[in-house]
Amino acid sequence: MFNIENITRKNVFKLAPYSSARQEFTGEASIWLDANENPFETEINRYPDPNQTAFKTEISALKNISMNQIFIGNGSDEAIDLLFRAFCEPGEDKSYIFPPTYGMYEVSATINNVETVKINLTTDFKIPECSDILKVIDSKGLLFICSPNNPTGNVYSLARIKEIASKFKGVVVVDEAYIDFSKTESAISLLEEVPNLVVLQTMSKAYGVAGLRLGMAFANEQFITVLNKIKPPYNVNSLSQIEGLKTLKNRNKVLEQIDLLNSEKDILIELLSQIPSVNKVYPSEANFLLVEFKDSEKIFITLRSKGIIIRNRSSQIKNCLRITVGSPEQNKVLIKAIKEI
Repeated sequence: MFNIENITRKNVFKLAPYSSARQEFTGEASIWLDANENPFETEINRYPDPNQTAFKTEISALKNISMNQIFIGNGSDEAIDLLFRAFCEPGEDKSYIFPPTYGMYEVSATINNVETVKINLTTDFKIPECSDILKVIDSKGLLFICSPNNPTGNVYSLARIKEIASKFKGVVVVDEAYIDFSKTESAISLLEEVPNLVVLQTMSKAYGVAGLRLGMAFANEQFITVLNKIKPPYNVNSLSQIEGLKTLKNRNKVLEQIDLLNSEKDILIELLSQIPSVNKVYPSEANFLLVEFKDSEKIFITLRSKGIIIRNRSSQIKNCLRITVGSPEQNKVLIKAIKEI
């Protein structure tokens, strides 16, 4: 039977968490004199809900998952950092990643004095066979699977994720920052049968509120209890909670934008594939495209001089640029500019 104590840092497991004023009393009151706040009302003079109750209630209904299985963070990056703090003993446990992938996993590992072991994706950006992965795994810790993967745009099957998690003694973290653009089912559906799984999602991509810094982690209740124990007392501010909730309640607009961006992505793939300077456009289930050019540096620098900013990923994948799918008008300008180079 799964026991969170076996993979949690001993000092964290024994930790008595800080109890904030807003955690010691919940409910309605007429006079608040418990948290040393400024008493003059400005709508933001009070501390935010440390449990993000209203926001979590909406997420719970949307994802069909218990509120006790939801952690809300200051962006997904906070959840990533807390996972290292909770489940990796510095200098002992390791972090396993499949490059090319999101760079923040390695940065967070280094900050927390955790060695990163890189297991490269295959030439067609697939995760290696389990037998090959197990050859290089020699500790518990965290294993990150980004799906859809950044910067390649491809997804990994739930069966593959389940297989890896069943053989890894640490925590498997599936980062689904771009899952809203994909037709693939979320790994949240695996949580009941895969106890060592944590799934990350975000409001920054499809929901269009990157400035709010709202990230989510989904896991069994034991994981969420540990993360809540070590997070800052008021890690998500009031304005982010309020605006995030508004965005969730206006989800039809979000769905319309997702459909439009996926349609625009298909148009971009077709048009880019016809341009002589383009070698290859990789398939993508995210809101971006990885594009291999004959001379990526020339394309990148020239577009930048025209005020069109894309991401140079050539250090990870030779001659490749990552292009976010823009609005129809922005995409037309982009294609015209590339054709003129």
